Amino acid sequence: MVTEAPVRATPQQPRPPGWTVLRNAWRALTSMRTALILLFLLAVAALPGALLPQRSLNQRLVDQYFADYPTLAPLLDRVGAFDVFAAPWFAAIYLLLMVSLIGCVLPRTVDDARALRAKPVATPRNLARLPHHGGGTLDADLDGAAERVRGQLRGWRVAEREEDGGRRTFSAEKGYSREIGNLVFHLSLVGLLIGFAAGKLFGYEGQVIVPAGGGEFCNTGILGYDSFRAGTLVDGTDLAPFCVRVDDFTATYLPTGQPDRYDAALGYQTGADLAAGSADAWRSFPLSVNNPLRTDGARVYLLGNGYAPIFTVTFPGGEVRTGDVQWRPVDQATLLSEGATKFEPPGVTDDEQRRTGQLAITGLLAPTTSGGAVVTSVFPDLRDPEVAIDVLRGDLGLDDGRGQSIFEVDQAQVDSGALVRVARENLVPGQGLTLDDGTQIRFDGVRKWVNLQISHDPGQIWVLVFAVTMLAGLAASLGVRRRRFWARLTPSDQPGRTVVELGGLARTDRAGYGEEFDRLRADLLEPHVVKDP
Repeated sequence: MVTEAPVRATPQQPRPPGWTVLRNAWRALTSMRTALILLFLLAVAALPGALLPQRSLNQRLVDQYFADYPTLAPLLDRVGAFDVFAAPWFAAIYLLLMVSLIGCVLPRTVDDARALRAKPVATPRNLARLPHHGGGTLDADLDGAAERVRGQLRGWRVAEREEDGGRRTFSAEKGYSREIGNLVFHLSLVGLLIGFAAGKLFGYEGQVIVPAGGGEFCNTGILGYDSFRAGTLVDGTDLAPFCVRVDDFTATYLPTGQPDRYDAALGYQTGADLAAGSADAWRSFPLSVNNPLRTDGARVYLLGNGYAPIFTVTFPGGEVRTGDVQWRPVDQATLLSEGATKFEPPGVTDDEQRRTGQLAITGLLAPTTSGGAVVTSVFPDLRDPEVAIDVLRGDLGLDDGRGQSIFEVDQAQVDSGALVRVARENLVPGQGLTLDDGTQIRFDGVRKWVNLQISHDPGQIWVLVFAVTMLAGLAASLGVRRRRFWARLTPSDQPGRTVVELGGLARTDRAGYGEEFDRLRADLLEPHVVKDP
């Protein structure tokens, strides 16, 4: 005889140290209260990005802020206040918010999905205790009364059940779209954050100045841009290939000088055109401020415009060079512009002689001159241009290995005496001057240029979609009432009659369900209810 030994219960393995702390921290992080706090913190953290200049947008304004506030600016720079959206603390808040929302919304989505598939809850035992209730005796048997209830509850989710004593109950529920809208709102909010993050990771944005009248730009690499801001995962080697050509630019101004309209006649080639070798096949597009060009996943915006004076320099040896470098506006109201057009002496092989013979024409350009001794502009359109220039000769510092602005000369070269002013003059188109070594400089006119912004944001369309669905979900969650209705049918002692008990309950504290319940009760009972003699 074999006797089986009793099976002992295996003792539960102890949880690893710190498990309780991690569980409680996760529960706290994934609560809706924490998500709201993080959303508020994200809004507060973004304020410096709106109030302070950002390096990714305008390094010049950041430098000016350092010059204006030499004590405060370094302190702000230590905490990343001039590069807020790339700061580690901003990324940490953003990531915590995404985790909090996902951990909060997804489990609730699963629970609500199960609730949507579940039948309405059973009829309460005592319907008279509900906020809305009623009843009466119908002049119909149980099947006839049940059919009448089914007819009144069309459009409701209904569960029909049998009870003891031959009684029959109906549980009906309406307003599920409220919960669906609430879930859509929160899921769309998560999608919105993911869309923004995708744009910051995989998107890029650059600006380039292109001369009007045939100037071209091809999106083949970051070196073609005047400024370029890449996403975290963008290295600039895989940009969408396309080319644009600015055939013409027209600016319309009001009599007060306020801009009325900017229009650029644009030609462009898509990546497919370039791959097919269609170098001469240009598509036309009317580019304007509110009408960007969309091609190859990128958008081309018209940001602004300006002017480039055209100078022709005839060197003593007879060599002729022409420069039409863009000058930047210093007064947006009148487009008074400043800049520097630089020339290398041609045909010089000796490095020392070449460096000491470089020229720079700096000064102011007025598109519509005031006509006074001091050159200034009175209107932004190109009507009566004039330049006030200084001609500098010497070493421009181009071989020092340091980057230089195209709009100005290196002031250190001027201060050291390596670059010396040799002439100063006010010129209108057609006029010129002659330097002491015989070099002739002529002001030939002005050429327009446009400032284009090229943006690629793979998350933009999803941001739009999620923003629309978020608003739709919010409207549904605020405008729809979740409500329940019950009916219990009991056979009467009198043949051919049925006792009806009704009850109703709104799952949210909103007015209006009482009227709907009274209407249902009236349609169901009147005029079929049996009157007392």
